[in-house]
Amino acid sequence: MSGSKLAVVGAGSVGTSLAYAALIRGSASNIALFDVNALKAEAEVLDLAHGTQFAAAAATVTGGGDIAVTEGADVVVITAGAKQAPGQTRLDLAGTNVRILEQLMPQLLQRAPDAVYVLVTNPCDVLTVAARQISGLPAERVFSSGTVLDTSRLRWLLARRAGVSVASVHASMVGEHGDTEFPVWSGATIGPVPIRDWEVDGERVFTADYLTETAREVTQAAYKVIAGKGATNYAIGLSGARIVEALLRDENAVLPVSTVLDGPYGISGVALSLPSIVGRGGVHRVLHTPMDDGELAALQHSADTLRNTMGTLGIQTA
Repeated sequence: MSGSKLAVVGAGSVGTSLAYAALIRGSASNIALFDVNALKAEAEVLDLAHGTQFAAAAATVTGGGDIAVTEGADVVVITAGAKQAPGQTRLDLAGTNVRILEQLMPQLLQRAPDAVYVLVTNPCDVLTVAARQISGLPAERVFSSGTVLDTSRLRWLLARRAGVSVASVHASMVGEHGDTEFPVWSGATIGPVPIRDWEVDGERVFTADYLTETAREVTQAAYKVIAGKGATNYAIGLSGARIVEALLRDENAVLPVSTVLDGPYGISGVALSLPSIVGRGGVHRVLHTPMDDGELAALQHSADTLRNTMGTLGIQTA
């Protein structure tokens, strides 16, 4: 994108994977990487810059330990924060990462006052509410990656079972980016076929038991990856780059990002993931997704879980 600047805050495994994905995909013409560990940030920048010849489009890579490298960014993706340890839930990280955000946001706003801010640090839903309160920005300009990655995990599993391309699967994970997230099975399809009606060799393969197990597998996926390699980074890097592209290219793409809600489904003051229109300037609209009674109850449960967590942290939800 000509003249577009992406600033990535945090040069850990997620931040560097996101910067790498953005470079390869040609997501932005200028990628800036900031981290308080200047030597780490400078080394990552150098490593990325050495490969710019092979990127999808011409791009510059800058960065280091001075937050001024984020100056004038169109999109700021925040990945900085404490890392989720094996056995630790995303919500367990809340207190530490809210305090980090309290230090970061005012400094970033001085240098990129017109940017759209995307939170990737966990627990991203809690941090989205905190970031909005710290910054005073409207909900459309500060949101999180939410369940964009979880939805990709879901579609990959369903596509593999159905024997079709992932692009042909239309299904979303919604709610909290965490243990209370859930798939909207009532509206899920493969092509035009409702998921529960899909047949392989004349047999319906998406049984109630299979769908229940698939939902559990998606919810537990991050824990499995963390247990094996210590972090999730490649897939979240790719999904983060995808969100950046929707913003910088003004795509009006429908993505299940997490924004602070103000009324949908009777929920306000908490950030939850729902299919939303994402384009230049941020989230243009949260779509009203049809849900059955069980799904509506699950969405309310997600909201209540997050509200309780924020209450323990002293974060206002109204």
